Amino acid sequence: MAADGGTEGRADTYGHCDPRFSRVREVFDAHFADGEELGASFAVFLDGEPVVELWGGVANRRSGRAWERDTPVLAYSCTKAVTATAAQLLAERGLLDVTAPVADVWPEFARRGKERVTVEHLLTHQAGLPALEEPVPVEEFEDQAAIADRLAGQEPIWEPGTAHGYHALTYGFLVGEVVRRVSGKSVGEIVATEISGPLGLELWVGAPDDVAARAARLSAGDRPAEPAEPTASTASTAPSAPTAAELPGQGPGDPVYEMARASLDKDSLLNRALGNPPIHRLRGGANHPVVLRAGWPAMGAVTTARGLAGFYRDLVAGRILRPETLRDATLRRVHGPDRVLFLDSSFGLGYMRPALSFLTPARGAETAFGHTGMGGSLGLGDVEHGLGLAYTMNRMAGAVSGNLRAYRLAEAVYESLPRTGQAR
Repeated sequence: MAADGGTEGRADTYGHCDPRFSRVREVFDAHFADGEELGASFAVFLDGEPVVELWGGVANRRSGRAWERDTPVLAYSCTKAVTATAAQLLAERGLLDVTAPVADVWPEFARRGKERVTVEHLLTHQAGLPALEEPVPVEEFEDQAAIADRLAGQEPIWEPGTAHGYHALTYGFLVGEVVRRVSGKSVGEIVATEISGPLGLELWVGAPDDVAARAARLSAGDRPAEPAEPTASTASTAPSAPTAAELPGQGPGDPVYEMARASLDKDSLLNRALGNPPIHRLRGGANHPVVLRAGWPAMGAVTTARGLAGFYRDLVAGRILRPETLRDATLRRVHGPDRVLFLDSSFGLGYMRPALSFLTPARGAETAFGHTGMGGSLGLGDVEHGLGLAYTMNRMAGAVSGNLRAYRLAEAVYESLPRTGQAR
């Protein structure tokens, strides 16, 4: 595709790119040329206008099916920001008080020292419930209320409100149950009827059968993503774990090293948080239809890059939440060492803020918000810069230290923005 917006292919990639953002196209193409991608898509809206939409590669390595403009894919934890928005919609309408105890709307939650846990604690990963204690049977995967009840019966690992640690999967079951108790609807139903449907977004929290059938198939590194014991970082999963001598970082005590070391220990809090419900027990792992249709509110979003970027475009424009609601929801509530990830993380009310776990170019360090997804996906909004962007892909990052594809693309976007005093 030429920089003037033509649609001819180049380096097996297609789409359009405003000439001002030609650097973005160069980075996107380089990822394919360097062998970092299997299939991927990247979309950017600036002040509501589409300035970049690129795609390329293959959606299914086994069949060779091409990645098309409308190819959806599981975006893992990018879902958390969508779920946070559903909760904020309820709060904005006066149906949910995020400062109130969870037990006010979910009485069964007030067990084993959780009487004072607030909805804000859930949204900011401070509840002390980052992992389910008992393995969730496969038969229960689509019964979110049953999984939530398991969490209601658990004791927090730390005193709620005194620390934060990434609730990789439990975030969704906890916040999702609060949403269900207040509204009578699942997060996926609210997204479909009040966000994606009215706004025409290709974004589902729980994919319909036809969407699941054409979704890209996730692959881990150089082989298809089949059942495996999970290891993870802030944005990636490793198909084969390195030895201790090969770990990144500067040795014991360094957060990057400690996170990578935890990924090697199947009993670490990191892997317990990521590995239950045990998706690896399903054939094809996260590619299994059960996962795609279950709509887990922490990782169940199936979307195109255009759909996820459009979600942030509409958030930034005030079409989903009132500007004052979004401004409050994206204020940093917690920042610092993460009890699960070891790296510094920062959260508003469910939205990630720039930190080592959410790498953001310098121009967005104080203004960007959004969420990463395991494997490398990214959704990002920036009110000050008028941005909504998203990156989706199916080749899961293969390094425990993370993958920089999304960061490089976001960096190219910010570098392409006009400087102060220039017209946008």
